[in-house]
Amino acid sequence: MPVESMDPVKILLVDDQSENLLTAGAVLESLGQEVILAESGREALRHLLDNDFAVILLDVMMPEMDGFETAAMIRQRERSRLTPIIFLTALGRSEEHMLRGYDLGAVDYMSKPFVPQILRSKVSVFVELHRKSTLLAQQSALLERQNSELQDAIQRSWKAEEEIKALNRHLERRLDELNIVNRELEAFSYSVSHDLRGPLSRIAGFSKALLELHTGQLDEEGRIFLQRIDNSARRMCDLVEDLLNFSRLTRVEVQFQEVDLTATMESLAADLKARDPDRVVEFDITPGVTVWCDPILMRAAMGNLLENSWKFTRKHATAKIEFGDLAGPEGSAYYVRDDGAGFDMADAARLFSPFQRLHKASEFEGTGIGLATVERIIRRHGGRIWAEGGIERGATFYFTLPGERR
Repeated sequence: MPVESMDPVKILLVDDQSENLLTAGAVLESLGQEVILAESGREALRHLLDNDFAVILLDVMMPEMDGFETAAMIRQRERSRLTPIIFLTALGRSEEHMLRGYDLGAVDYMSKPFVPQILRSKVSVFVELHRKSTLLAQQSALLERQNSELQDAIQRSWKAEEEIKALNRHLERRLDELNIVNRELEAFSYSVSHDLRGPLSRIAGFSKALLELHTGQLDEEGRIFLQRIDNSARRMCDLVEDLLNFSRLTRVEVQFQEVDLTATMESLAADLKARDPDRVVEFDITPGVTVWCDPILMRAAMGNLLENSWKFTRKHATAKIEFGDLAGPEGSAYYVRDDGAGFDMADAARLFSPFQRLHKASEFEGTGIGLATVERIIRRHGGRIWAEGGIERGATFYFTLPGERR
């Protein structure tokens, strides 16, 4: 956490004269911190029971309990034993008073009336020191916790020598994934998405109800405006839902097992045909393709690829979508190919980035999350994905998966 973004620290100002408190408090307000006022030593000690202070400004001459007695009590408490104390006095900087103050742990001595700029400057030094000390303590605790976690991981890896290489690969992949996830989801939290989904669903629901139940009470322009509200709300609902799915699918633990990818693709193809039976689409799915992967994540990835092909072949009277495998330098590679709208190879690098769309929304619907989800799932399996295509010459998506069992 940057020092500038931390919460304000507390400054304790102790003086039995209310006008002195108001004057010094007004000077310190410009520091943007929380200034707590006390009119006696006893009141100051009560504040110290529940608060930590960056610095204490303590008047020397006070009735009942003077500044020196108050400072002695402050130093007896473990919580405030090291809190910086600046003595304020109207008696001048006598050597006797200064020595006594420094013996009690004072860090500075200021005579009244003080120069506002000097008081503000001195206090700001201790405010900054306190904030940086707090930040350092937080970072030290975090580092200690991370070191402890790392030591636990190392101890576990020593249990079996044959697992060391696999564990190292796993840790490296997880570290890379965490870094990327943190950057991509920095501005997006799971809870915020849930909060967005509810209001958006209500907007879409009420706008639809108005269109269906009260359309006669609206003129043509009103119906157009309401239809636009409904369309926009539903598109936002789709975007939030896709973002939530993206977050879920890329955070769950990968569970490897042998999966019949041919059967998965046949099932997904059947769902697409049933959803839109009037379309003339030929599916050519290679039989007997099995892989070692997470069945849920891989079905989601393949579903996105097939949905992509189904969408971008929609404007053709007939279409063909293929799935198969082939031998390559990295072992087996798998592909999903279609003869649809395709894309310009100059834009290939943008295909797998979230929110990147190569076609206008008026031509093809979508949120730009699908292929980013596919890329993340394939990468979490230790593979990679790339694409080839041409405008109106279709697109082919290739991907690899690790062959060894984990």
